[in-house]
Amino acid sequence: MNKLNNFSEITAAHILHAAAQFGTPLYLYDERLIAQKCAALTAMPNAFGITVRYAMKANSNRTLLKIIASHGLLFDASSLNEARRAHLAGASYKDIILTTQEFPDGDDLADLKRMMLAGMKYNACSLSQLYNIGTFAAENEIKLAVRVHPGTGSGESATRNTGDEYSCFGIHLSDIPAATAYADRLGIILDHVHVHIGSGASPEAWRSNIDLELEILEKHFPKAAVISFGGGLKEARMPDEKPADIQMLGEYAKAKIADFHKRIGRKLHMEIEPGTYVAANAGYAVTRVIDKKKNGGGLNFIILDGGMEINTRPLLYGSRHPFYVISKNGALLSSEFTETAGDNLYEAVIVGKCCEAGDSQCLDADEVNIPRKMAQPERGDIVVIGGTGAYCSSMSPMNYNSHTQVPEVLLTADGSLRLIRKRQTLEQMLENEM
Repeated sequence: MNKLNNFSEITAAHILHAAAQFGTPLYLYDERLIAQKCAALTAMPNAFGITVRYAMKANSNRTLLKIIASHGLLFDASSLNEARRAHLAGASYKDIILTTQEFPDGDDLADLKRMMLAGMKYNACSLSQLYNIGTFAAENEIKLAVRVHPGTGSGESATRNTGDEYSCFGIHLSDIPAATAYADRLGIILDHVHVHIGSGASPEAWRSNIDLELEILEKHFPKAAVISFGGGLKEARMPDEKPADIQMLGEYAKAKIADFHKRIGRKLHMEIEPGTYVAANAGYAVTRVIDKKKNGGGLNFIILDGGMEINTRPLLYGSRHPFYVISKNGALLSSEFTETAGDNLYEAVIVGKCCEAGDSQCLDADEVNIPRKMAQPERGDIVVIGGTGAYCSSMSPMNYNSHTQVPEVLLTADGSLRLIRKRQTLEQMLENEM
């Protein structure tokens, strides 16, 4: 079957067919794997119920949002436009929570109020946000959520830590008394407490966050009924990485929430907001080798027709993604998840076509190119970059060097290939210029 790895249904034949039908570069997604991830998350152990919200910033393609919603997940939006986008994809406003750095005014504030009246939960992330919406919430008896900045966090890199002293997300613990006093004065019920410590946090940090958030809720939020532990569940993109053990984390949270109920008498509903865990490994960037070079220092370079403009995570974070090499006739020449990745393979740095020294898929956290082992491809062969289902199409600088946004294709549960985003044209890129 030439499967790329042991967790996805995608084969070298699927890759070849998609490349022939839609051209390269493109993104290819595995619907079955997304469904499996959703099922695992909704089945997490819990004490008094669990709601799983998909962090749609990870990948906001309308078709993927519809698939994820069909498997029981609600939505976590990080902007008003994401909330609008989820609604346009069929989600009820009651299924959306908005947690944003934005400070809406004018038409945006009016739209926010309309969404809240329709049932969207607003998560106040600063005192200013709370004051901005407080009178409206009080007049309409709308319960609010509060994002708390705990003063401690964890992430796979410094830029993915959203809870420590260098992060600005949420209302800092020192300002929580002011927030609760304001809510009490207006008669606003703060029924939902949210803490997100970062992306890819360690299991120990996740457990510590559960303990800390329960302490915060007990001390400051006597009317809270929902406790959200945020997202950041680690996914293993590379074969030497370990994903988050969601069964273990669920059991830990269940025990702690049950103990809270035993001591305090309140049953707390648990929420989580994963994005990467749902979509990352279901996505592949399919590229073609357009050139090969060797520099004076002995480094081999493979130049692809897609690079940082389709996957900027190595440049941003030093993140590693698995590589798969497929010949022009569809043979899987190497995969880092199989025995083909042996010691006698070619060593090379994979780069893109952008005029940017950072356009490399082999950068480490110090922005140094680290050669990787793979089968030696020829011009016209295909290199697939794995783990690109999350924070790639939604986050990459797609129009840098005036490259056009690439198409997105779905391998459906019935095994067919379906185009879910057309390739952008040059005319579309330019249409708003005056």
